[in-house]
Amino acid sequence: MKRNIVIAVVTAAALVGGGTATALAVAGDDDDTTSVTRTDDDRDDRGEDRSDDRDGDDDAGAVRAAAGGVTAAEAITAALKHTPGTAVSAELDDGSWEVDVLAGGDTWHTVRIAPDSGKVLGAQKDDEDDAAEVRAALKGASVTAEDAAKAAAAKGAVVSVDLDDDGDDRGWEAETRASGGDERDWSVGLTTASVTADRDDD
Repeated sequence: MKRNIVIAVVTAAALVGGGTATALAVAGDDDDTTSVTRTDDDRDDRGEDRSDDRDGDDDAGAVRAAAGGVTAAEAITAALKHTPGTAVSAELDDGSWEVDVLAGGDTWHTVRIAPDSGKVLGAQKDDEDDAAEVRAALKGASVTAEDAAKAAAAKGAVVSVDLDDDGDDRGWEAETRASGGDERDWSVGLTTASVTADRDDD
């Protein structure tokens, strides 16, 4: 007697415990059906894969946003219009510009700016205690973070600018990325806005 086996695989649309539910039905000549439901919770594996891929996507997105959207200098201008103070850093991260602003009373704020429109996405007060060091580093400086971003833009798409307040080589640090993804680090002077290759850049 010939035996007929029908296997049907149905993927459930609902999530079961965050995993994927798969139903397997096996039918024979006696029309008895056995249903087996298996839940694969591979969130950890998927999370690792996504994080690995996300690094590459973030790099590519940073280049596209910096090259064709709101520049670092424009993001800083928008952030300071929303939260007056002294911009200390700007970085294109997780799909938006994040600008750190040292406001009055030594309070810190992080302002998020949309890289395509320049609109403020949100702002939050941060708990930092290095206001005195930053103000000391910027004493006598005539080049702002916005100025440094504009100066570094001559070297490529600026994806970050940050104040280096350590040691004797104080100044602005800027990172640029080319369309091919090549990264370069630059130093921008606090008084002259001169751009030189970062000595620590490989």
